[in-house]
Amino acid sequence: MSLKGVELQIAIPKTMDAGKLSEQHQQNVIQQQLNAHEALKKELERKQTTVNDSEPTDKISDDDQNKGNQDSTQKQNHQKKNNQQEKEAEHPYKGHFIDFSG
Repeated sequence: MSLKGVELQIAIPKTMDAGKLSEQHQQNVIQQQLNAHEALKKELERKQTTVNDSEPTDKISDDDQNKGNQDSTQKQNHQKKNNQQEKEAEHPYKGHFIDFSG
C-alpha cells in the first residue's frame, strides 16, 4: 500500500495531532496517580497524628469482677454438660474387646 503525495499531506499532520493527544492523555493519567498518592499520604499522616480515645481501664468495679467469676463458672458447667453428653453418646460395643473364640 503506497501513499500518494496528496494523501501524505493529510496523513502526516493527523499523526502529529494523534501523538500530541496520546501524550496529553498519558500525562493526565500520571498526574492523577500523583494526586491520589499525595492524598493517601496526607490521610496516613493525619491518622498517625490523631489520638485514639480509649476508656480508662485502671478502675475495675466489683460488679465486673463478680461477672467474671460467674462467666468462669458458667463455662465450667457447660464443659461438664458436654462431657456428660459425650459419655452418654458412647457406642455400646465399639472400642470394647469382644471374645469370639468359642
